[in-house]
Amino acid sequence: MARTDYLNDPNAPHPNSIAIACSAYVEDDQERVLMIRRTDNNLYSIPGGTHELGETMTETTVREVKEETGIDIEVTGLIGIYSNPHHVVAYTDGEVRQEFSICFRATAIGGELRTSSESKEARWLTKTELNDLDDAIHPSIRLRLDHAKTPSAPPFFT
Repeated sequence: MARTDYLNDPNAPHPNSIAIACSAYVEDDQERVLMIRRTDNNLYSIPGGTHELGETMTETTVREVKEETGIDIEVTGLIGIYSNPHHVVAYTDGEVRQEFSICFRATAIGGELRTSSESKEARWLTKTELNDLDDAIHPSIRLRLDHAKTPSAPPFFT
């Protein structure tokens, strides 16, 4: 299923749902960042996904990162809570979600890098490589990456 992200677009469709989601900013021991290239919109993103009943948010984060990248993580902190009503995601099945995502900081503890049905590419990228991907990273993900640059900063929230 394809998706289109709308941010501050007066012509965006009106949301008809909201889902709790999470994402993870994961660095390895070389300070590279774990990124995926999504299959649904062809953009680079930090890994993450939708919360399922019976999970804590950190369990969701660990599961989603493993599913999308093959990497095992340990959640180590909170980067922020992103709930911008001016960011909606329209799916080809007619669902239009208002953004609601919790972004965690995490450390890689194992696993082997691979792709999935949701990630056509999974890579460790240097900060320089991330900066070179400006047009291929949605502004909402760029915001999370910017907030993650300062580990001592208090969590972001709207």
